Amino acid sequence: MTALDLSSPVAVVGTGTMGRGIAQVALVAGHPVRLYDAAPGRAREAAEGIVARLDRLVAKERLTAADRDAARARLLPADDLTALADCTLVVEAALERLDVKQELFRALEDVVSDDCLLATNTSSLSVTAIGGALRVPGRFVGLHFFNPAPLLPLVEVVSGFATDVTCATRAYETARAWGKTPVACADTPGFIVNRIARPFYAEAFTVYESQGADPATIDAVLRESGGFRMGAFELTDLIGQDVNESVTHSVWRSFFQDVRFTPSLVQRRLVESGRLGRKSGRGWYDYRDGAERPEPHTAEQAGPPAYVVAEGGLGPASDLLALIREAGIQVRAEDEDNGTRLVLPSGGQLVLADGQTSVEYRDVVYFDLSPDYREATRIALSHSQDTSARTVAEATGLFQALGKKVSVIGDVPGMIVARTVARIIDLAHDAVAKGVATEQDIDTAMRLGVNYPLGPFEWSRRLGRGWAGSLLDDLHERDQSGRYAPSLALYRRACATEKREDTP
Repeated sequence: MTALDLSSPVAVVGTGTMGRGIAQVALVAGHPVRLYDAAPGRAREAAEGIVARLDRLVAKERLTAADRDAARARLLPADDLTALADCTLVVEAALERLDVKQELFRALEDVVSDDCLLATNTSSLSVTAIGGALRVPGRFVGLHFFNPAPLLPLVEVVSGFATDVTCATRAYETARAWGKTPVACADTPGFIVNRIARPFYAEAFTVYESQGADPATIDAVLRESGGFRMGAFELTDLIGQDVNESVTHSVWRSFFQDVRFTPSLVQRRLVESGRLGRKSGRGWYDYRDGAERPEPHTAEQAGPPAYVVAEGGLGPASDLLALIREAGIQVRAEDEDNGTRLVLPSGGQLVLADGQTSVEYRDVVYFDLSPDYREATRIALSHSQDTSARTVAEATGLFQALGKKVSVIGDVPGMIVARTVARIIDLAHDAVAKGVATEQDIDTAMRLGVNYPLGPFEWSRRLGRGWAGSLLDDLHERDQSGRYAPSLALYRRACATEKREDTP
């Protein structure tokens, strides 16, 4: 099944920001485009806005004047749904209400031909439920673009329960012909990105609620140690706290209040207070004129230890050993299989975050996960009130000698990056096991849709297949709400790995 022919007219219904963006994508790809909006005059206003965008592209030399003029000639505002009768694809980007969308598509079925592909850009509603109201539900599919649609490459192509494979394939190939990177997924709450991304926000909020660290510090650790483009607090301020919370609630309710997707009470209070983020002037941060951005906690300079004793190869943090040697600090190696700790001159231990707490041990400082310890510019440390001051100082000085800023947070099991990555890996394995999407499509979606430094399965391969399950087991032992219980899919993967390793 091939993409729609470029001579085929495409309609976009709903002319808000997303609708205009989708229309621009189809238009620049070469299709005749019809714009319709239920509000009188909105379609013409949207057409003028799209032409203005094309003018800006010409000014930036990203589009020729001739292509701009040709695109403008193909763009037609529609005053009535009947003007969409000859369209081969209609993409809806209207209000996120099930009844509104169902009514719209029932009306469209009375206008377009039976072979016209119907698509919704919903981000939170069930594609199956919207399409269930149709006379021919097999030609209905989800085409979830990401905002801004002309710039972001990802499109989730969502098959509802009744969607025909040929229609889903045509939608997929059409998105690819438009220069997008499509990924295929089943109709599940949140699809791929909004389902698997929930822990990125939830774990940051949980660390804050437990008074483990402030928003500026958590964001800095996620960016500068975790490699994420933005921290959870600044990102939700950009998205809008009300929008982000609404998606979280939608996924939580759709999964019958699964504890893994439980919304944040502190975010609820933020929304109730009207602090919605950048658009309201205040959210987690203050964006009003003259407001100062809070700085992350950064430890004062400390002296590095003269040496460290490495027990084992440090597992996912093995790159640290080379960095320590390069900094002129002696590394004394001791044989201990799968060790993930360094012994400091104080006798205290420096241990990679594993889901346990420092208070359980005599003299332990935990350090957080990073996908690239050489490139990381900040490392988080965690310890209890019983940890000796000398051990904390030596651990701090060690990472500072490697050129890292150090943020010391509370005694939080799994710290910040490690617990977030473990939960993302778990939800990704669960999604594959339940037929939501392939490993490759999930990795693609998370890298392109939310700019993660690695896809969940890339993380999993790099960290070792048993890493996430082990950390979550430890977290679950300390919080038995079920939020951190590893999925059966992750458990099976770890067991399968162990069997292979035990086979000669």
